[in-house]
Amino acid sequence: MGWLNLPMCGMDFETTGVDPESDRIVSAAVVLRGGGRPTGRRSWLADPGIEIPAGATAVHGITTEYARAAGRPAAEVVEEVAASVTEAVAAGSPLVVMNAPFDLTMLDRECRRYGLVPLVDRCSPYVLDPRVLDKKVSRRRGSRTLTDLARHYVVPLYGAHSAEADALAACAVTYKIANRYRFLADTPLPRLHAHQAQWAADQQQGLRDYFTRTKGKEHQAAGVRLDWPMIPAPVATGSSL
Repeated sequence: MGWLNLPMCGMDFETTGVDPESDRIVSAAVVLRGGGRPTGRRSWLADPGIEIPAGATAVHGITTEYARAAGRPAAEVVEEVAASVTEAVAAGSPLVVMNAPFDLTMLDRECRRYGLVPLVDRCSPYVLDPRVLDKKVSRRRGSRTLTDLARHYVVPLYGAHSAEADALAACAVTYKIANRYRFLADTPLPRLHAHQAQWAADQQQGLRDYFTRTKGKEHQAAGVRLDWPMIPAPVATGSSL
């Protein structure tokens, strides 16, 4: 049985911003979709402990006041998310994460921030990133947000920028991509994970090269990371006397 017949574990976050090193999780979802089983859904709202900028609220609709009033302590939310993902991975599910280096890095840094065991020390998931997969199989031009991919692969996306809706749509898009390009479905998960690491590096290198040769955008090249599926945590350095 190929991986396309397994339940997929989708994970998605809405956050205070776009920097995993300093921003925080505001809402989270972990879903199980496919494999001939009923869809499973878990969602969380966290009090991130910092102000939610107006720009982030404009994206996901969650204000600082609402998160403080209705959200749970962030450390509890992060622990439950990591535990839910670990349970699904242990049961054999691939982990579907749109733009994996953002969400997986965010989860890693949040775990470390609260003194929790990072996901990399709990399990070794085989990750499926629909953004990387789509860029590999399709040469079309234009944006490749989840909304764009859902439109292209005819996947319903109700409530975009809701963590649960996005996680479910990412799983559905991944299924559609692999079902259309069967070499992906026929590739064992360990090998497909390794392929995506190389594809992602090549794709990001292409973006870095574009910035380097484009007048006025040269400064953006240094910020393009080649890491996938997660940016490694900075190595702590101690001072010597």
